[in-house]
Amino acid sequence: MSQANPIHPVAGFYLGATQAKIKKNGKTDLVVIELCPEALTAATFTQNAFCAAPVTVAKQHLQDSQPRALLINSGNANAGTGEQGLQDALQSCEWVASELGCSKEEVLPFSTGVIGENLPMEKIHLGIAQACSNLAVTGWEEACAGIMTTDTVPKMISRRLEIEGHSISLTGISKGSGMIHPNMATMLGFVATDAKITQACLQACLSDAVKVSFNRITVDGDTSTNDACTLTATQQADMPVIDSVNSATYQLFATAVKEVMVELAQMIVRDGEGATKFVTVQVDGGQNEQECLQVAHAVALSPLVKTALFASDPNWGRILAAVGRAGVASLDIDAIEIYLGDVCIVEHGGRADSYTEEAGQAVMNETDIDITIKLHRGAVSETVWTTDFSYDYVKINAEYRS
Repeated sequence: MSQANPIHPVAGFYLGATQAKIKKNGKTDLVVIELCPEALTAATFTQNAFCAAPVTVAKQHLQDSQPRALLINSGNANAGTGEQGLQDALQSCEWVASELGCSKEEVLPFSTGVIGENLPMEKIHLGIAQACSNLAVTGWEEACAGIMTTDTVPKMISRRLEIEGHSISLTGISKGSGMIHPNMATMLGFVATDAKITQACLQACLSDAVKVSFNRITVDGDTSTNDACTLTATQQADMPVIDSVNSATYQLFATAVKEVMVELAQMIVRDGEGATKFVTVQVDGGQNEQECLQVAHAVALSPLVKTALFASDPNWGRILAAVGRAGVASLDIDAIEIYLGDVCIVEHGGRADSYTEEAGQAVMNETDIDITIKLHRGAVSETVWTTDFSYDYVKINAEYRS
C-alpha cells in the first residue's frame, strides 16, 4: 500500500501469514488471526446447502463461544469432503488452539479454493505454526495476499474515523473474483475495528452492511460453498460502548462499516474473472425490494447482456428481454423506461424515439457502465454491481485446476 493509502492497525487484532504450499504456485496461502480476549465477532455465511466443512464448524463454534482466533487457508475449499472434511477442519482448529493457548471451539476456520479435495493436513499443521510465529498488528498486507485465489489484485481498505470526538480504526480485507453471487457473494471478508460495541449491535451492523454490499454483487450467478464475512470489534478504543442501534454513535459507525464493505464488494466486481467492464444495474420505482432485485439480477446475470457488454455492443433488446423475463407480476411494459448511462433506450414498450445508435455506442465504449430500469410501480430502489463476460472468463475457469 502506498503512503496515500495507509493501513491502520487495529489494536488487539494480530495477523500472521505463511506459504504452506497448499497452492500449486507456492504463494502465501495460510493465515492465522489472533483476537484479544475482549474482542467480539459477528459473522455471516453462505446459504449454499452444500456449505463447506469450515462453514459448518465455524457456525457451531460461534454458538459455543466468542472466537479467539481465525484460521484461513486458500488453494483448497474443503467443500464436498464429507465427514473427513469436518474432522480436518476440527483438527486444524485444535492445532491453532494449541499454538495460542485457547480451546478449539474458540477458533473459526475458513477455506477457499478447489472444491472436492481433502485438505493437505501435514502442510496445514506446519503452516499454522509458521503463521503463528508471524503474528503482528501490522500483518494486513501479508494476510490479504494469503486469502487470494484467482484474484489479480489485493482488496484492502483502512480508515480512521472520528465519531463524536473519539478516534476509531476500521480495516478490512476481502477476496473474490469468480463464483460470486448472493447469498453471499467464492468470497471471504474480514473486517476489524477497535470500537467498543455490544454483540447485538455488532451483528446488526454486519448484517445490514452485508445486505447492501457483498449481497449486491454478482459476477457469474454461482453462489459459493464457502462464502463468509466477519466483523470483529476488539473494544480497545477510548470511547463509550455503543449499545443501541438507535443511537447517533451507532448510526455513524454503521455508515462507516457499510462504506468499507461496499468498497470491498465493488473491488471484487472490478476484479471479476476476465472482467473488462464494471456495471451498475439500478432498478427504481419498484413495489418492494424483491421485485427490484429480480429485475436487477435478470439483467446482471444474462449471458447475452454480459457478452454484449464485453463487445461494447449497444444491443438494447437484450436488456429489454431480460427485464421482461424477470418474473415480476403484472408488469406494465408501457410504463417502463430503460437507460444506458443518461441515454434513454426504451420507453412506451419499445425503443425510445430519442435513441440513436451513436449515443448508445458512446456509453457502451466506457469501462464503467450504468444501466437504469425505471419500473414506475412504487418507491423502492435497489442496486446490483456486475461485470461483462469475456473470453478470459471461460479460459480462467476452464483452466482453474490445471
